[in-house]
Amino acid sequence: MYMGGVVLFTISFTYASVPLYRIFCQKTGFGGTVKAREDVMYEQKARPVSGKRMIQIKFNSDVSESLPWSFTPQHQSVNVVPGEACLAFYTAHNKTNKAIVGVSTYNVQPFQAALYFNKIQCFCFEEQMLHANEKIDMPVFFFIDPEIMNDRSLDNIDTIILSYTFFKVGDADAPDVAGLLVPAHPPRAGAGTAAHATA
Repeated sequence: MYMGGVVLFTISFTYASVPLYRIFCQKTGFGGTVKAREDVMYEQKARPVSGKRMIQIKFNSDVSESLPWSFTPQHQSVNVVPGEACLAFYTAHNKTNKAIVGVSTYNVQPFQAALYFNKIQCFCFEEQMLHANEKIDMPVFFFIDPEIMNDRSLDNIDTIILSYTFFKVGDADAPDVAGLLVPAHPPRAGAGTAAHATA
């Protein structure tokens, strides 16, 4: 009974605070949220498992109606094996004559796969300032944890969808990401291209 009360209190406290809930999701992969970079054991996990099943990663993008940007993945999909580090890019374009700050959220489908989708670098929850008519490429560096092969509930999953949605900072429809935002700064330039990419 005591343990049940502790668990109930912990869950209630987590859900009562949006920032804490998002941190909880990043730690566990709950709700299709990818784990935070500091929780990724890249050195230990990012080792391609040759001869195993190939997984297709599809990229999706959306933009809030209040944000006058175009935002698209440079490739529709990539094929990776578990443990293989992959670099992909999204392109954002401010189509106005004034600077605008945007911020993105993300999720992974199916939700169960988020536990194994590890990001090494990405632009989510970072304020991105684009100047008038500016166009930038934003990298996503990730790998699929080889432990996915031991999850029997995902045996029939060969496609994972990574989705990003951009919002205008300060607008009513922007997500509550208090405590997680990184102040606006010029995005870091990426190099190279994604392996096994499908245009």
